[in-house]
Amino acid sequence: MNEPFVLEILYSTSVEELWDALTDEARMRAWYFPQLKRFKPEIGFNFEFVNDGSRFQKEWRVTQIVEKRKVAHSWTYKGYSGESEVVFELSAEGDKTRLKLTHFGLASFPQDPHFERSRFEAGWHNILGNNLKTHLKIPR
Repeated sequence: MNEPFVLEILYSTSVEELWDALTDEARMRAWYFPQLKRFKPEIGFNFEFVNDGSRFQKEWRVTQIVEKRKVAHSWTYKGYSGESEVVFELSAEGDKTRLKLTHFGLASFPQDPHFERSRFEAGWHNILGNNLKTHLKIPR
């Protein structure tokens, strides 16, 4: 199955606040990946991560930026085949903001329990439905 994974969540916050959480290095470290060392919302920027000893070291690059509307990055692992892309799209709905996450290319990864689609799906539900909501101080 090569269908992208799509998750949409309506947050009780402004586009500006959600955009800042998606693009500010320190804030991303708090809700997205604590191993994040360096990030800039610039096309072509290669994320830097602290080596935490995991055999699944991330290698990500910013692929798209549309100010306060869209940020996307590649999602690959050092030493493993496969490449995917994660796209975050924001849209205002009154005083709330809809975040649409699309994760393309999950089927490109090797057959390994670490790369199972269900693992990514559960991860995104936790990252966006719990971690980001907690970071934004929005009740779950």
